[in-house]
Amino acid sequence: MRRWLVPLAVSLAVQAVPARAERDPQSGAPIDPRQKRQIPSPITDRFYIRGTVFVPSYSTLLRVDSSQNGTLGTVASGETDLGMPHRKPQGRIELMFRLRERNKLRVDYFEADRNGSQLLTRQILFGDQTFVPGDQVASSLDFRNFALTYTYSFIRNDRFEIGAGLALHFLQAEARGAVPARQLTQEVSGAGAFPTIPLDATWRISRRFALNARGQYFHAALNGFAGALADYHADLQYRWKPNFSLGAGYTIMRVSLDVNDADFPGTFRLNVRGPEAFFKVSF
Repeated sequence: MRRWLVPLAVSLAVQAVPARAERDPQSGAPIDPRQKRQIPSPITDRFYIRGTVFVPSYSTLLRVDSSQNGTLGTVASGETDLGMPHRKPQGRIELMFRLRERNKLRVDYFEADRNGSQLLTRQILFGDQTFVPGDQVASSLDFRNFALTYTYSFIRNDRFEIGAGLALHFLQAEARGAVPARQLTQEVSGAGAFPTIPLDATWRISRRFALNARGQYFHAALNGFAGALADYHADLQYRWKPNFSLGAGYTIMRVSLDVNDADFPGTFRLNVRGPEAFFKVSF
């Protein structure tokens, strides 16, 4: 019996070590449990919630065509012609869920609501209404972007992570122009879904610092609709505590839509860019 015990013990030990040990993300080989624990970083986060203070500048072009006879509206600048603010600080929320080791799902929400009041210096055809020089026009423009982004990390180790995948953006825009003195009002709204192709990258520079960059873009034209969406972001994070980070970054977002639709016929261009500061709680 002793002759059988030694081979059996060795066999069980060999099988048990890989089962208990963690595995290297690249090679799949068991990691010695005596090694130090993984350094907390964006690469090891299983979940995070991020709160951001975003201070963007805006550049908006808007054209609303007539829904009655198809007359093209006037291309107007939201900031110059309609008096909307060029810059408006706002908050943003972002969530990330890591599914196994290489799959990530990011949830992001962005909104931009602005109002303006301007004394016109030129004639503007806004939908079915005509605003003339001397009119005091009150306007509003609300924009929403809810995004779901999935990426698969084809490169992942303790220092670098690079992934690509597919994102889906749910867009909504509402525009309103009015001349109260002449009781003229025009409101239009539209909503739809738009895909993009994302690319994400992370570099853990040191135990506490990490650099993140991502971008996504797509252009489509189909059945009276033509649009493009681009979103680029980069940030530097400082790991103050294992589950708490602080950071600063910069974001650029461009939306371009040309629509032949009864609800919102016309053109919409929105460029948003600016710095941001954020905190992140992760596990």
